[in-house]
Amino acid sequence: MHKPSKRINKFFTEHGFCSRRMADQLIEAGRVRINGRTAALGDRVTEHDVVELDGRAMEHQPRTVYLAYHKPVGITSTTELHVKDNIIHAVKHPDRIFPIGRLDKDSSGLILLTNHGDIVNRILRVEFGHEREYRVTLDRPYAPDFVDRMSRGVTILGRKTKPCHVHAVDARTFRIILTEGLNRQIRRMCFALKYRVVKLVRTRIMHIQLKDLPAGKWRRLTPREEKQLIAAVGLDDKEAARP
Repeated sequence: MHKPSKRINKFFTEHGFCSRRMADQLIEAGRVRINGRTAALGDRVTEHDVVELDGRAMEHQPRTVYLAYHKPVGITSTTELHVKDNIIHAVKHPDRIFPIGRLDKDSSGLILLTNHGDIVNRILRVEFGHEREYRVTLDRPYAPDFVDRMSRGVTILGRKTKPCHVHAVDARTFRIILTEGLNRQIRRMCFALKYRVVKLVRTRIMHIQLKDLPAGKWRRLTPREEKQLIAAVGLDDKEAARP
């Protein structure tokens, strides 16, 4: 029976390791082996072949990746590699991954990254009401009615934001929990009430907490976090395992 095959450089790109051009350079350098022999440009492989890079065997089934990253201020949440300080270069993960949603350049905190396209769409869909929590510091102490006005919704971008949970922390700092993600929403809400945000940190996405993860560092989600995430967006185990 004929076994489906693919070009060796496509094998590398499907696993998110590198581009086809880089794969060809690795092959030309003699660093790739197929079933014990040095690979050549144009070689094809099946799922039964053993592919090695620098003596290390590579898995045929692409793995699903879920990362929690503490984005520092100054990093841009884009996969466009020509953009300076883009999140892909900052994370430096070997798999081809992309951020779930955005966190503006001037803000810091938790952002999730994955190679699973379906889960991205399900997390970002507003109708699911997935929570995101932020800690926000303003340029001056806010008025007594500020928390209530923010909670009830503020008109920005020609529409009123959804009601949300807002809790005072100190005279200039508050926590806010949103279930929608309009462009620069918190900053625009505060500006509409005559305040300027000087610090904004996302501390939670759904059940996943930033906690003490240092700025600029990432970690894999724990098995429990992954299981809860998959259940929350309605994927079954088979769908969740396929990036």
